[in-house]
Amino acid sequence: MPAQTLAQKLIANACNRASVEVDEIVTCGVDLAMFHDSSGPRRLKPMLEKLGAGIWDKSRVVLVMDHFVPEEDEDSRSILKIARSWAREQQLPQVYDSIGICHVVLPQKGHIRPGMFCVGGDSHSPTGGAFGAYMFGVGSTEMLGVVVTGQIWVKTPRTIMMRWSGRLPAGVMAKDMMLHMIGLYGTNGADYSAVEYSGSAIDAMSMQERMTLSNMSAELGAQVGLIAPDQTTADYLRHAGVVGGADLERWKTDDSADYEMRQFDATALAPMVAAPHSPGNAHPVQEMAGTPVQIAYLGACTGAKLDDLRAAALVLKNRKIAPSVRLLVAPASQQDQRDAQAEGIMDVLMAAGAELFATSCGACSGYGNALAGASNVISSTARNFQGRMGSAQTSVYLASPYTVAASALTGRIADPRAILAEARR
Repeated sequence: MPAQTLAQKLIANACNRASVEVDEIVTCGVDLAMFHDSSGPRRLKPMLEKLGAGIWDKSRVVLVMDHFVPEEDEDSRSILKIARSWAREQQLPQVYDSIGICHVVLPQKGHIRPGMFCVGGDSHSPTGGAFGAYMFGVGSTEMLGVVVTGQIWVKTPRTIMMRWSGRLPAGVMAKDMMLHMIGLYGTNGADYSAVEYSGSAIDAMSMQERMTLSNMSAELGAQVGLIAPDQTTADYLRHAGVVGGADLERWKTDDSADYEMRQFDATALAPMVAAPHSPGNAHPVQEMAGTPVQIAYLGACTGAKLDDLRAAALVLKNRKIAPSVRLLVAPASQQDQRDAQAEGIMDVLMAAGAELFATSCGACSGYGNALAGASNVISSTARNFQGRMGSAQTSVYLASPYTVAASALTGRIADPRAILAEARR
């Protein structure tokens, strides 16, 4: 059998083949289809009714209400009413209503496991790749086909191996790695390839940090962002209640497989900031330092998980945010918020002057009016396109939770390393 990349192995498994070739088009069986209140019922329901079709396997469907919660206007109430009534009508067994962002809730509830082939009705669905699963985002028409047939065709992508040696220094996170790569290659730099992350820096990462990498593979223009499963993966799955061990040896890229290699030194990486209006407009924090901000937003699936909240708390402990700044904290899930509360992290954030928002997509998807009146926002979200987070007049700077917290303290974009070093003295 020819040597295969992890992406090829996952696709081959999904189409019941021993191997597949790059650029080969195959039809794959779907293990899990996820959609949310924005991408799911309000679009799928009328199309299914027009076809007179049903769901191929309800046990393989997950619905998460996260985009239009909490209901703030008539549109959101209408959208959520459709989602909730359709879920009851279909008797969907796996529905998560207002408990967090879909990309975080799915793994926390044990739905993503190594070897799976999954689709999601959201562009950041590659998050599942952190667990050694092939997961990517699809539109409503493609999702309709999956929901009815349980299948989807895929053109087997080439693999780009992003190998990170060394270890990340204090004050630097997965978000900084991603902004560095997007800054180098652009938002279409991966050309719909399979990106795989490897190396000692990846091995040392927690699952939540790996999820940030896989999630933002979408910003690189990749179809999927994969990380081979290891003991860290297995430990996370066990904690999430997944029964049975993960096959850690099967889901790895073969040594002699054909892929493009790109190498990085994590030890040399500085905190990064993406200036308006693209994640690709990324620069070391020193080049952005001093830019005034009125809002610091700690939220989204790339910036408000437990590890992200921990990072912000390290910067903010025993400190107060600048009077000119609002620090908005929207934990990625209720579980992350509970865990942060149990560790005393939420107390640190609130004592520093943070305002607590709902565990939902919130301002990341432009929902609500949280950023109104701010000229400059520094945010832990994944995208800063003009108008993405609400007002087209607001300039959004992307950064890690460390840098967002440091900027909230000073009222200007700031390097978190100096603050962390001071705290260690």
